[in-house]
Amino acid sequence: MAEISFDQVTKVYPDGTEAVSAVDLEIADGALMVLVGPSGCGKTTLLRMVAGLEEITEGEIRIGDRVINDVEPKNRDLAMVFQNYALYPHMTCYDNIAFGLKLRRMPKREIDRRVRETAHALGLEEQLKKKPRSLSGGQRQRVAMGRAIVREPEAFLMDEPLSNLDAKLRVEMRTEISRIQQDLETTMIYVTHDQTEAMTMGDKVAVMRRGLLQQVAEPQELYDNPANLFVAGFIGSPAMNMVQATLVSENGTSRVEFGGLRLDLQDATLDERPALRGYVGRKLAIGIRPEDIEDPEYLPPGAPDTRIPVMVEVREAMGPEIFAHFTVDAPPVLTEDTRDLAADKGLNSEELEGEAERGSAKFVARLNPRTSAVRGKAMELAIDIRRLQFFDLETGKAI
Repeated sequence: MAEISFDQVTKVYPDGTEAVSAVDLEIADGALMVLVGPSGCGKTTLLRMVAGLEEITEGEIRIGDRVINDVEPKNRDLAMVFQNYALYPHMTCYDNIAFGLKLRRMPKREIDRRVRETAHALGLEEQLKKKPRSLSGGQRQRVAMGRAIVREPEAFLMDEPLSNLDAKLRVEMRTEISRIQQDLETTMIYVTHDQTEAMTMGDKVAVMRRGLLQQVAEPQELYDNPANLFVAGFIGSPAMNMVQATLVSENGTSRVEFGGLRLDLQDATLDERPALRGYVGRKLAIGIRPEDIEDPEYLPPGAPDTRIPVMVEVREAMGPEIFAHFTVDAPPVLTEDTRDLAADKGLNSEELEGEAERGSAKFVARLNPRTSAVRGKAMELAIDIRRLQFFDLETGKAI
């Protein structure tokens, strides 16, 4: 086991494309670091540079005290698990797991001990004599993990290993991977596009966009205190509601205004974010998490709130919660950050710009399942003003 560090690591392809730009990142010994971001953000390229499958254009990667830039992949003592399993179809599960140990000419008794211990940890004892074609997707992924675990490497590298599994299996396997990593206390870098996987699995999460690290933090810190608009919109499902607003200060009180609505701010908000005072009279972006908008009937006792009138356009019953969709008559946030977020969700820039021209921002609230919210019905919703997020419209950075 060892820590892994990136020092100004950059990858530029022959055609001039810069896939990864000056990444600085420290992964502690025994930690599970998740790299997350939209397709093409550079996360897999970064992982492949650690594995030695991509050359490093600039910078250094270290495993412990050893610089591995010019070390052959086979000598890096790393194990990689791919999304397509990469199992040998003509071999049994036992032989697939043992393959790397046999290449090292390890004694048969030691190979057998390691394979059976690994199979027990992964619940594969009954599958060892079977070939991959007779296994389920989850079992195949366990075999692929077993082949990595049995080598007892310094670190595991996982490239979207659950992307080929159905939703139920994904939940089971991400729990399994987290458990195994904690039991083995082995350093792991885990690449995923799925922010739910990132939030539930990582000791720390590194959010990437266009080859650049946006923020590295513990999952809850990312969620509660995103560094910029991109992180705020990427982390969380449903995504954070964002709208352009104006900060107003009159008679010693401050508020944000948008679409004819006013949200009075507490003194503590300005005390915690003194830079906000410099935005009085200016446009800024505010963000509101769906769970911070509630049916007033189900607010916790004493919770401060500001109530706004809405027309429920869509009501989604999710079982333990209700998603209520409505529109606010104010411009949505239109920046490079939000354009990238829209593209990642399959929306084109024309749709986003059309909303901006109409001056209407789509909102979603996560409500108590017993709410009276009904499609096509007007109601009041309460916003927890303590939980507002503020961003600079030009830089996208959190205020």
